[in-house]
Amino acid sequence: MLDPAFLPPSPGIALIGASVLGAIVGSFLGAALVRMPEGRSVVTGRSACDGCGKALTVMELVPVLSWLAQRGKCRACGARIGRGQLACELGGAAVGIGAVLVAREGLVLAAMLLGWQLLLLALLDLRHLWLPRVLVGWLAGSGGLVVLARAWFEQDVGPVLIAAGGAALGFLMLWLIARFYLKARGREGMGSGDPPLLGAIGIWLGPLGVVEVMLGASILGIAAAIVMLVSKRKIDAETALPLGTCLAATAWPLFLLQGLG
Repeated sequence: MLDPAFLPPSPGIALIGASVLGAIVGSFLGAALVRMPEGRSVVTGRSACDGCGKALTVMELVPVLSWLAQRGKCRACGARIGRGQLACELGGAAVGIGAVLVAREGLVLAAMLLGWQLLLLALLDLRHLWLPRVLVGWLAGSGGLVVLARAWFEQDVGPVLIAAGGAALGFLMLWLIARFYLKARGREGMGSGDPPLLGAIGIWLGPLGVVEVMLGASILGIAAAIVMLVSKRKIDAETALPLGTCLAATAWPLFLLQGLG
């Protein structure tokens, strides 16, 4: 008879735990979304209202619930709390739930780790057209650790070779496109963070995953352009679309369905 202490949690408990953990992580991601573009530290300093600077209490930091209870405003000065914070908390919870429900056995925690990192990168690129190299580096490093753990567990170097191939293909594919565009048009047509991002994604998904992510991101980009046209927004050669957001939005669902490359 198995000791109850070693039994896996019921699906309901697992989902609740994943959603709570995800919302907490999402709260941290929301702070990073505000602080990083301003050059502020994400890990030091107390959380405070961006309007009046009042330090937030524990009850004002409960993910999702505090935002709803305060109606998205600071209790002290009434300044609006950006919806980006709520989006991060809900997004973080959704990543946790999605990983538990869909990710392959043994890859639930890896799916959460990948999803939370891609969520922050997607939002930073969507808001600021910025993919911080340090975050892309963390994405690549964490993917490398997951792949090494798999290779050690399976006693097979194959996963490492696949990851290396995915990283090389992902980076070179976008780097070559960017170089060709620069040579043909005489100006930059892609953010410098996009090739490293696809390279980091390639570590997680392998060469075939890189091709699938590029296809999915292209479809999302076309859909976004159609929406802009329908809404009568001007689109020309100077219009910037967040490719990194499209890459991230495609990569995580693929990992959930396919696992490591």
